[in-house]
Amino acid sequence: MKIVVNCVSELELVATSLLELINDNNIICFHGEMGVGKTTFIKEICKKLGVEDVVSSPTFSIINEYLTENNESVYHFDFYRIEKEEEAFDIGYEEYFYQGNLCLIEWPEKISSIIPENIIKVQITRSDEQRIIEII
Repeated sequence: MKIVVNCVSELELVATSLLELINDNNIICFHGEMGVGKTTFIKEICKKLGVEDVVSSPTFSIINEYLTENNESVYHFDFYRIEKEEEAFDIGYEEYFYQGNLCLIEWPEKISSIIPENIIKVQITRSDEQRIIEII
């Protein structure tokens, strides 16, 4: 699925479409260059899930946990600052990835060998003032 987004307000529909695809895929990996809108899209996804917490990129903490209105945990990872894939082991990534809660991962290419196979991939690219969101 490839969607062209012209403004932030259009992300609501894209987030709805993405959430309909989840089924057993509880891991969503977000790819795209710095500043392309990965965190902005994740904020909209969390809003659709009923998260009332402030959603922000966990660039320094690596992981943020948010609670939905149904009291379910959503984990938001940002692996941009890790130097070695082994650092993901230090935070106990397995406990998060394999417990069934939704995991939203920015910069998954930094931990590519430990990303499970059954995921949803989101590629965001910029074209002038538009964003192109491809969901694979």
